[in-house]
Amino acid sequence: MIRTDTEYKNTLKRLEEDKQAMDAYKKSYIEQGFEGEELDRLMQPLISFHNQLKEEVEAYERIKRGDLGAIFNLKSIGRWLIGARIALDLTQKEFAEKTGVSEAQVSRDEINEYHGITLDRAQKIIDVLGIHFKAEIEEPTPFDKKHDDSKYVFA
Repeated sequence: MIRTDTEYKNTLKRLEEDKQAMDAYKKSYIEQGFEGEELDRLMQPLISFHNQLKEEVEAYERIKRGDLGAIFNLKSIGRWLIGARIALDLTQKEFAEKTGVSEAQVSRDEINEYHGITLDRAQKIIDVLGIHFKAEIEEPTPFDKKHDDSKYVFA
């Protein structure tokens, strides 16, 4: 996951370098007599890595536009919090100042995708980011049934 504008710029540069390298490898393989499926197999690892970098760039660009997607479970909250910081255009340094921790701590937390932080710390981050959650229940549960068992009530 790209977490900073510097990482984003470096990844864009790496994409261009990889594209040039892939073209050179392909040319070299063709000169060596490889073609068809053999050439495809030789190129596949390079193409796969290049596509993974492209996906990371596209994800970062979506996040910068504020498209964070929904949270479906608490296991993904760390990536979502990182995305929220990015969408709000806060650097790690600015975010550190707002949360009262060091920039190094924010960097460590984000590398670990906030795994293992306390609920109190998560709430402080959510408050600083100004996030408000709205819960939705996809399917009714037995606890939501009215007395006639034919309808469900959602609060």
